[in-house]
Amino acid sequence: MKHFIMLAGLLLLIANPASAQEIGDVAHGRHLADTWCSSCHVVAPTTGCGTSNGAPPFSAVASTSSTTAMSLRAFLVTPYARMPDLHLPRDEIDDVSAYILSLRRR
Repeated sequence: MKHFIMLAGLLLLIANPASAQEIGDVAHGRHLADTWCSSCHVVAPTTGCGTSNGAPPFSAVASTSSTTAMSLRAFLVTPYARMPDLHLPRDEIDDVSAYILSLRRR
């Protein structure tokens, strides 16, 4: 019974929507985006110019209704032909995801 109560408490912590929103470090994600992504994507919210390679600006990715922390994680761990495989560790994927989500217009 004691293990069941501990497991139930753990599941409640994992399923808590408030804590699910607190992914990554936005400032570190911005730094990573500037370092690794800015050669193809517009990563800054105030940059007026686009790219000619077809890579979407991060603000456009953020404003897409289907963009979530989970969808960004899945995208960033899946190799794509047009995108380099940066082999980012999970914490850095969370940081970049947090930065992208911070660009969402409220």
